[in-house]
Amino acid sequence: MYGKSPSCAGLLLLGIQLTALEPIAAVEIYTSQVLEAVNGTDVRLKCTFSSFAPVGDALTVTWNFRPRDGGPEQFVFYYHVDPFKPMSGRFKDRVVWDGNPERYDVSIILWKLQFSDNGTYTCQVKNPPDVDGLIGEIRLSVVHTVRFSEIYFLALAIGSACALMVIIVIVVVLVQHFRKKRWAERAHKVVEIKPKEEERLNQEKKVSIYLEDTD
Repeated sequence: MYGKSPSCAGLLLLGIQLTALEPIAAVEIYTSQVLEAVNGTDVRLKCTFSSFAPVGDALTVTWNFRPRDGGPEQFVFYYHVDPFKPMSGRFKDRVVWDGNPERYDVSIILWKLQFSDNGTYTCQVKNPPDVDGLIGEIRLSVVHTVRFSEIYFLALAIGSACALMVIIVIVVVLVQHFRKKRWAERAHKVVEIKPKEEERLNQEKKVSIYLEDTD
């Protein structure tokens, strides 16, 4: 007798179970999301990622830019085995590769910021078979001067407190040093005065004895 062949429903259920056991192939992107930099300076657009698949020559990285005031998306940078800079456009000769795929870092540096660089920079990473996932974004604001946040004020306060403590310690050490030096000088003078006083007393004693003998 022949055994019963599996039904279509059973095969479908088995396929769903096997699929559920496989990890979802998706690249996860990490960026600072919001960044502020001063006009005319250089800025590092940091983008890192995680992937189930090992990093190899199939890895590709694409950076694009969406202006804040609207307009079409613009090409910024591309990486596949080697970095490819833009040959024309606003970012020509203004962007360099600063990543390390072995450390899951695909960052770039943008030189000589302009106010027209305000906008959103997108970082897309594909590492086959991990080709899906959200695209990382960095909203860059180019300003005249960087506004101090609470973190900066906190860091300034801590730094000032540390500097004050160092100054107090230095003052205390110097005061103790000068006190010891003064005490040493006084002790030295006492040591010098004592033999002279003894010598004077001996001289007076000799004179007294001489006078008594003459009488």
